[in-house]
Amino acid sequence: MMKSAKLLHSVLLAMALFTFAPFIGSAALVLSVSPAQAQVAEGTEVSAIGFDGNSRFNDNQLSAMVDVAARRVYTQAGIANDIQTIQSAYTQAGYSNVTVTSSTEPTTDGRVRVFFQVNEGDRAGIAAINFTGNNSISSMVLKGVVTTKETHIFSWLFRDDLYSEDRLAVDRERVRLYYANRGFPDARVLSSVAEFDATRNAYFINFTVDEGQRYDFGNIAIETSISGLDADALRGGISTGSGSRYSLSDLSESTSELALRATNQGYPFAEVRPRIDRDINSNTFNVTYLVDEGPRVYVERINITGNTKTRDYVIRREFDFAEGDPFNRALVTKGRADIESLGFFSSVQVTSAPGSSPDRVILNVAVVERSTGDYGVGAGYSTRDGIFGEISLTERNFLGRGQYLRIALGRSENGETYDFSFTEPRFMGLRISAGVDAYRRVTVEGSTFSYGTETTGAQLRFGLPVAQDLTLTTRLGLEQVTFTDDEAPAAPAYIGGTRDRLTVGYTLTYDTLDDQQRPTEGMILSFSQDYTTLTADFLKTEVRARVYYPIWEEMGVVGSLRGQAGTITDIGGSGIHPTDTFQLGPNLVRGYRFGGMGARAAGTGDALGVLSYAGLSAEIDFPLPFLPENWGLRGAVWGDVGWIDGIPAGGYETADGIGNPLKSSVGGSLIWESPLGPLRGDFAHVIEPDTFDRTQVFQLTLSTLF
Repeated sequence: MMKSAKLLHSVLLAMALFTFAPFIGSAALVLSVSPAQAQVAEGTEVSAIGFDGNSRFNDNQLSAMVDVAARRVYTQAGIANDIQTIQSAYTQAGYSNVTVTSSTEPTTDGRVRVFFQVNEGDRAGIAAINFTGNNSISSMVLKGVVTTKETHIFSWLFRDDLYSEDRLAVDRERVRLYYANRGFPDARVLSSVAEFDATRNAYFINFTVDEGQRYDFGNIAIETSISGLDADALRGGISTGSGSRYSLSDLSESTSELALRATNQGYPFAEVRPRIDRDINSNTFNVTYLVDEGPRVYVERINITGNTKTRDYVIRREFDFAEGDPFNRALVTKGRADIESLGFFSSVQVTSAPGSSPDRVILNVAVVERSTGDYGVGAGYSTRDGIFGEISLTERNFLGRGQYLRIALGRSENGETYDFSFTEPRFMGLRISAGVDAYRRVTVEGSTFSYGTETTGAQLRFGLPVAQDLTLTTRLGLEQVTFTDDEAPAAPAYIGGTRDRLTVGYTLTYDTLDDQQRPTEGMILSFSQDYTTLTADFLKTEVRARVYYPIWEEMGVVGSLRGQAGTITDIGGSGIHPTDTFQLGPNLVRGYRFGGMGARAAGTGDALGVLSYAGLSAEIDFPLPFLPENWGLRGAVWGDVGWIDGIPAGGYETADGIGNPLKSSVGGSLIWESPLGPLRGDFAHVIEPDTFDRTQVFQLTLSTLF
């Protein structure tokens, strides 16, 4: 009987192992139980948890992952689950060869200590990302579209070469949408396969694409069933122009914009849907936007979750409606986009649910906050300031109120800078931004001029939207400049004492760029005027514009044209002081030093500046071949031409005037999308400069739109 019982027990144990082997196999590979642990009884209290061999995750991060840290009760099944959790976290971080084991150590009070030993191994990378079937768009461009990146020399810093199935699924959709926005409505990603090479500890990822046919937009029309709606007034919101390339995003944006314009006409329940007729023979899509009255539904409640730091009202105010107002899908879509553009959240999800009655709806806004504060110590080099360093504190969501705060201290070979800036984006609850800036600039004598300056100032500014894509910024500032001159040669007679300036001005900005960081299409135009009084009396006027357009979209080649002009009008009739003029250089024509063109003072050679200028630049920006796109390196070739005129009056003796008012140069640039912004090095060749012009072959700057 005893033998039969043992035989039955063995059979049942074998059947159990056979049944549950698929579920415990993965844990069995990484779980080892020490002899001491095998003697621990189930339910024994755990006194402490320890980790060893971990560097990717610290002890606090691992403690948050394991359940034994919370329940403080030992079970073998729980330990096995904790081991699997740790291993999964490492796998998601790119450590495919990680192993985790556990052991226990009894304590004198009858409890146990649990230890997890982690053998991380080497982090697996991405050896190569390949595309097949992409006949119209290059693999280099598509590599820039996907979030998965090939391993490169900076991967240890950016950690952008991690493989995961979830990321691969996102990349498939990104590739599809990229095609859909560039004329390929039927494009599909047939497969995305990741193959692991154990010898290289890296993945090879292969995307197979079916592009389909390329289409353009054909006839565009608007039809409405709403009596009294002015359909012609809606046409300005259509971005799907006849003859332009098919774009899913343009189609979606046009639909939303038409609904918004109908709402502005007093029809908040208007719904817009595009009717698309495909013409296979001409490869065009004819689009008719149907504007109809939708169901009369109202917003009952707006629930916001996930915002542990950001105040609720900061999120609510981005919606152009409140609880009790009509429910409008276009306004919801716009509100979500506005919340995302704040930069406070890594994820924004807006969903709707039925309300307390059929004509009521509840909006649920779920956000995931991201870090908005930067505490930095930086150093660098520029051709103007030499070696420089900066300590800064920046908070883009100060106290969770959506306010911007920055404090910075800087020092260079030319002097010191102290900056404070604060911005309230919704002054008095209105769509008006208000801010204050305070600064102090100290430039040493002989760095750029034969004299030094100490400038202290502050300004108030207000910004408000005027119309779509058009904003107005006003400012009022007070500044005092004190001149210093302790070394030979002596500064010119017009330098000395202090100069006080009270300035009031405004800037109108029209912006239709598709991307503020790296635009490929659109225009930015600004017009500004500043009136300065006290120890001066003049009006300074400037206009700047830059247009971007894709030259070879499939290869990521972008062209741009930049124009600018400015003039100073002497209102008081006492002349313009040289320190109030335009000090031009690479900001007009690259290849010239700061203040490197225009008249110069006798004896010291200090730049006197000019009273008027105009300039035109053309540039072609392109990706560098054979370099991974995620390095953020691009190249550019360009040509600049400028015109200058006017020497400040007032009896200033000049050693050099303006010989040739036309200045020009050609060159090439290397651009790096650095964490601080687009950093670019310009190599320039100046064409026929005046003998007294000051030029430079290389310039290192942070790139700007203008």
